[in-house]
Amino acid sequence: MSRVVTGSSTTIPECLRSAAVEVPGRPAIIDGDRWFSYAELDAAATRFASALIARGVRAGDRAAIWAPNTAEWVIAALGMHAAGAILVPINTRFRGAEASYALRKVGATVLVVQDGFLDTGYLAMVRESLGSETGTAPAERSPVPGIPTLHTVVTTDDRGDDSVWPFDRFLELADNGHSAEVDRRIATLRGKDVADILFTSGTTGYPKGAMVSHRANLVVNAAWSDMVGLEPADRYLLVNPFFHSFGYRAGILACLIRRATMIPLPVFDVDTALRAIARERVTVFPGAPAVYSAILAHPRLADYDIGSVRLAVTGATVVPVPLLRSMRTELGFRDVITAYGLTETCGTVTVCPPDTDEDRLSTSCGKAIPGTEVIVVDAANQRLPAGETGEILVRGDNVMLGYYADQDATDAAIDSAGWLRTGDIGWLDSDGYLRVTDRLKDMFVVGGFNVYPAEVERLLAEHPAVSEVAVVGMPDERLGEVGHAYVVRRRGVEPTEDELIEHCRAIMANFKVPRKVSFCPELPRTASGKVQKFRLGAAG
Repeated sequence: MSRVVTGSSTTIPECLRSAAVEVPGRPAIIDGDRWFSYAELDAAATRFASALIARGVRAGDRAAIWAPNTAEWVIAALGMHAAGAILVPINTRFRGAEASYALRKVGATVLVVQDGFLDTGYLAMVRESLGSETGTAPAERSPVPGIPTLHTVVTTDDRGDDSVWPFDRFLELADNGHSAEVDRRIATLRGKDVADILFTSGTTGYPKGAMVSHRANLVVNAAWSDMVGLEPADRYLLVNPFFHSFGYRAGILACLIRRATMIPLPVFDVDTALRAIARERVTVFPGAPAVYSAILAHPRLADYDIGSVRLAVTGATVVPVPLLRSMRTELGFRDVITAYGLTETCGTVTVCPPDTDEDRLSTSCGKAIPGTEVIVVDAANQRLPAGETGEILVRGDNVMLGYYADQDATDAAIDSAGWLRTGDIGWLDSDGYLRVTDRLKDMFVVGGFNVYPAEVERLLAEHPAVSEVAVVGMPDERLGEVGHAYVVRRRGVEPTEDELIEHCRAIMANFKVPRKVSFCPELPRTASGKVQKFRLGAAG
């Protein structure tokens, strides 16, 4: 089935320019009332790159974006690539100290920011975290004292002071001479060069910046597009945040490779998403499981025509079987696909193609994409046969080049043979389909028995009154640890703690049964949809 076609392009700017030649009039971005063809997107990215060069940006400089999903994000990112800079997306949920850490770690020279997103003063947060003044900075100094490398800040919402550039005024810096320099930089860029640095979630210690090359981005996302069936005529609703691998790589870059149409959504809101699907006749709608759960629970779902959606792609440690079935039967999605990947693997390791049988679709994350190997090893690092559970290791085109300025962490993650330790627990069946059962760090031990929360979550989610569930270990004097389940009830039903515990006793071994169930209105999540289990005590 695999085509893995990226044309003759070896870098992201080459891919954009070839798209502008091949399909110049095809819509590349539809952002509300604004519309950009592929030719117009290429011209806008070139203009942004010219402005960067006018500001002294050099090839290899790190350039950051701290903004929601908009056309400006796409233009700025592709412009940074065209200028030979390395893109550094910043999580829009980061607070000042987290963002300043990332910007200082990579030595960012440029920051593109929507300063008023979610009614938050992003620049003020960073300045305050560094103990600096929020007033105007002299032209020869950084707009954010405390980050000396940062010489240019561009705002997409015209907020800020005299030390920052409004987006449109920044573009006025472009001229023909710099355009020629853009051409030269694109011509000298190589597939092995670093394209981007995406920071990990940082659940333990400081986040780490994973470096990925231009070639890896193109090869891996062409393989992803092949396996899920993304087509040139598709209209793709981009709900997943661009700062995350899913939104940036399996979203922007996949559309660019396939010449599909991007429809960015800055913030997920059920009504806004449903209106966009109906208005733009969206055909592809990937998202975290929580996105589809919210749509299924929407009381006015029947008021919207979402029949244009052909393909939904989701992924998590566990995607409940009832959710997958409801996406087909209640939402009418023809192809529902699950996948698995990490920031360190260019976002993708395995994919369930559209023709995967229902049992495997419901229980596995699919097979390794072309150019990728997946094995499972025990605690002694010995390869395990099919059916046995251990740590998942990955090797191939998708493995990162390493963590930026952190050789010790790189050496700990990737061994001398090129195998990346994912930190995930799972097993492979005889046909190579991967089941991810949990994270190593999430596993807890009950009376000497290993318990993988994801397995308990999957079984508990089959109860008709359970919408979402997360399980963690809690201390126990007799057994060491026992399970504690945090449950979001389905709308209109009121299960009791005893009822759910009895349900678990009927379908799983006793040591796996949660000893306590707490109900909460929602699970705390990252912007990319991952449950923040360390916050569950406050949610209960």
